[in-house]
Amino acid sequence: MFSIFLKEVNGFFSSLIGYIAIGVFLIILGLVVFVFPDTSLLDYNFATLNQLFDIAPVIFMFLIPAITMRLFSEENQSGTIELLVTKPVRDLEIIMGKYLAALIVVLFAILPTILYYYTVHQLGIPKGNLDGGAILGSYIGLFLLAATFSAIGLFASSVSQNQIIAFVLATFLCFIFYYGFFYISKLSVFVGKLDDVIQMIGIDYHYTSISRGVLDTRDLIYFFSVIALFLMTTLLSLERRKW
Repeated sequence: MFSIFLKEVNGFFSSLIGYIAIGVFLIILGLVVFVFPDTSLLDYNFATLNQLFDIAPVIFMFLIPAITMRLFSEENQSGTIELLVTKPVRDLEIIMGKYLAALIVVLFAILPTILYYYTVHQLGIPKGNLDGGAILGSYIGLFLLAATFSAIGLFASSVSQNQIIAFVLATFLCFIFYYGFFYISKLSVFVGKLDDVIQMIGIDYHYTSISRGVLDTRDLIYFFSVIALFLMTTLLSLERRKW
C-alpha cells in the first residue's frame, strides 16, 4: 500500500496537476477572503474566517474530482490496472494507497490557509480576537469534507475509463451529497414531515454542525460512514473484473 501511495503522490507532483490544483484553490480563496468587496474580511467590522469555510466546499466540488479523476481511469485506459492487481497486494490496499495519496494532496492545499488565520489573528482588535474553537472545528469539518469528496472521486474514477466522465460524475455526486438533500427537503411534499430527516442525510448539515466548534459523535460517525460506503463501492467496482 505504501509503495502505491508514494507512486501516486510522486505522480501528482511530478506533473503540473498537483501544483495547478493547489494554486487554483489558494488563489480563489485569497480573492474571496481578501479581495472581492462583498466577502473581503478587510471590509468587515470583526475578525472572522467564515468566508473561507463557506466557499471551500464549493471549490472542493471541482478541485477534488480533478485530483481523483485519473487514479483508476488512467490505469483502466492504459491497461496497467491488470498489471497492478497481479502483484502481491490486495484490492483494498490499492484503494487505500490511492485514496491516501489524493487526501494528502488536498491536505497540502489546506495547510497554507493557516496563513489566513494568522493574518486575521494579527488584524483583530484586540489582537487574537477570534473564536478559536469554531475555527478549529471548521478546519476539522473541512478535512472530513475533503476525505468524503476524495472517497466519492475515487469511486467515480473506478467506474469509467474516461477521466472527463469520472470528473463529471464525481462533481455531480459531490453536489448531490452536499446540497442535493437540502433542496429535496424543501419540496412541499416533505416540508413539515420529513424535511429534517432528509437534511441530515446531506453532508452540508453535518459540516455546518462541526463548523460551530462542537464535535458531535453523530457528525463524525456520519462522515466516516459515507467514506466507508464509497470506499467499499470502489472495492466492488474493482472486483467486477473477477465476476
